[in-house]
Amino acid sequence: MKLSATKLLLLLLIFVTTENAGYGQTKIHVSTTATTPVYLFNNQAKTIPLKGLATKKIASINMGSAYALVFDSLLSKYASIKSFESSLYKTDSLHLDNLMGDHLKFYTTLIIQLTAQSLNDPEVIQFITENQKRKELIIAGFGELSLLKKLDFFTGPVIWNTAVNAIGTEQSAQLIFGGIAAKGTLKQTVSAKYKVGAGYATEKTRLRYSTPESVGIRSADLDSIDMIAAEAIREKATPSAVVLVIKDGNVIFNKAYGSHTYDGTMPTKLTDIYDLASVTKVSATTMSAMKLYDQKKIALDKTIGDYIPNARQSNKSDIKIRELLTHQSGVTAVSFYLNLKPEDHSADSSKAYPVKVADGYYFKPGYFQEMFWPAFLRAPLKNRGEYLYTDMNMYVMKEIVEWQSGTPIDNYVQNQFYKPLGMYTAGFLPRNRFEKEQIIPTEEEGNFRKSLLHGYVHDPGASLMGGISGHAGLFASANDLGILYQMMLNKGTYGGERYLKSETVSLFTSKQSATSRRALGFDMSNPDTTKAYPSKLTTPGTYGHTGFTGICVWVDPKNNLIYVFLSNRVHPKITEKLYQLNIRSRIQDVIYRALPK
Repeated sequence: MKLSATKLLLLLLIFVTTENAGYGQTKIHVSTTATTPVYLFNNQAKTIPLKGLATKKIASINMGSAYALVFDSLLSKYASIKSFESSLYKTDSLHLDNLMGDHLKFYTTLIIQLTAQSLNDPEVIQFITENQKRKELIIAGFGELSLLKKLDFFTGPVIWNTAVNAIGTEQSAQLIFGGIAAKGTLKQTVSAKYKVGAGYATEKTRLRYSTPESVGIRSADLDSIDMIAAEAIREKATPSAVVLVIKDGNVIFNKAYGSHTYDGTMPTKLTDIYDLASVTKVSATTMSAMKLYDQKKIALDKTIGDYIPNARQSNKSDIKIRELLTHQSGVTAVSFYLNLKPEDHSADSSKAYPVKVADGYYFKPGYFQEMFWPAFLRAPLKNRGEYLYTDMNMYVMKEIVEWQSGTPIDNYVQNQFYKPLGMYTAGFLPRNRFEKEQIIPTEEEGNFRKSLLHGYVHDPGASLMGGISGHAGLFASANDLGILYQMMLNKGTYGGERYLKSETVSLFTSKQSATSRRALGFDMSNPDTTKAYPSKLTTPGTYGHTGFTGICVWVDPKNNLIYVFLSNRVHPKITEKLYQLNIRSRIQDVIYRALPK
């Protein structure tokens, strides 16, 4: 398109919005009640709240708002967003059409922030006019309602907020994704298009980012979480931590503590990505098994031999899926990496050594098929039917997921869950997608890889499988785990879309036998014992999992509560202090004591 002599510059610097929250900080500003109504217009196609996130590439374009960082920070909690700053106007060096061709052509959805000033700019109006023909446009406008008449030509959704401040900005951003509901209708006619009574209502479909007071909790009653986290760092139990609390679908507490390492040079951020260790078992492998169970591609009383042909002549053939998921299969651990030979790995990548296990450590291909799986099939069974927690069960579940889905597990779980849910940090092999600085380092390992593990899975067995396994290898931020488990708490739905059947969620998260407290894949709380687990205040029916790197996630359906704790307690070396100080459970106790009585 050809424009007039007045040119609009969208700043060449393109940045991904991140939360720069350090020790004791939180970036949630939303007030307990909305001070002004948020209006939604032109939503006859039900575009808002946004759906289909897996197929959308979203750009946020700021046309002069002073609160763009706040707006984009909230948007980035729901999906991967690229932010374009346009506060520097008018230059002859960059035309809007050039911008469109060079930068925005890759995006399907443009969210445009408008103010009174930008609505009076004919270049902005022409930009919107042209691009609504070719892309999905959503306008978030701020200012007097009378400004709406300048958008009579626009056919896409308009979110309008008369509050020109941080709180109003956060409300508008959350409404786009269904974090809050739209309810406002016009009390007066603004134009021929925007008349009295205009305005669409929507429902809340995703997490809302709010305050403890919004769910009847006093913020002061959660203050001791800061002290417990500070104790963990001071006592060298972990250099960093992130705590996330969700109540009634509202994120009411989200803080980052400490630094990536004890040198303190890189403060922890809310968007940092952690090695989830065994939380992989429930957040990737069990989720995949649940989906395949829904699709009738996996049955709990079918066996390993039913699904994996080369296991049929082994003593593992008749082990049921149910036994694997409850850790009652009798399979025994296989020792593998201690028997590696020097010629099995190389310091350089090559055709002979393509599997990157760590920086400067490459392994030969075929480890699982040639070394692990044959050893596993030869291993004896012991005490089948009794509870014995072992990674081996989830090694096998990964194979079954891949046989029955026809897809590598990392791709399967991305496509079925993480992408459509908006969990853009979650996944295996994070170094392939993110800068190292966003990933929390784990151990300075001395026995096997002999290097700092930074963005490579801590678990040695998972590393030899190329970083993708059924028991370890998943990385994510706290917010993304919160999204996944809110979907579970919702009995399989999130963002207006269904991911799992309600009855499947209920089945997999309920106790299965008198032999152990385990559900199917998930660990269960055991509060009514002398050694209460994970906290003496949890309720029966609470489910979740822990991870070796210092991770936990617990979901309490009775209290509509989710607790996520992330840490790297294995840095620089493995320490038991996180357990000895009972950090995770003590924080959980604080949360329970704060709940409304």
